[in-house]
Amino acid sequence: MSDRRFRATTAFQRHVANPLTRLMPFQTLLETTGRVSGRPRRTPLGGRRVGESFWLVSEFGTKSQYVRNIQADPRVRVRIGGRWHSGTAHLLPDDDPVARLRILPRGNSMAVKALGTQLLTIRVDLTD
Repeated sequence: MSDRRFRATTAFQRHVANPLTRLMPFQTLLETTGRVSGRPRRTPLGGRRVGESFWLVSEFGTKSQYVRNIQADPRVRVRIGGRWHSGTAHLLPDDDPVARLRILPRGNSMAVKALGTQLLTIRVDLTD
């Protein structure tokens, strides 16, 4: 079931939700560098800035394409409130992602918990 859920969710996100939400000017976006293409890849997501860090939880952990891109090159950009910030992403497998979701935006957190099968916390240390 989890593999079917992963395939269905990622297909919907890739072909329907992400293309639409990327167009919204204040949607939070994570920009990674494609590990094969080397091209910028922008993923709409939810999370929260806390001080000089941006926190998020990936619903599919290392199966998510943007997480694989981070593993290949942790230098990222995050668009928060319409403004781009550079940073370095860190995968935090020892962090409790369910507890982390409690302090992140509620709507996105509910979707991540409902659809996710391999939750993984990610912290982006912002440099500007």
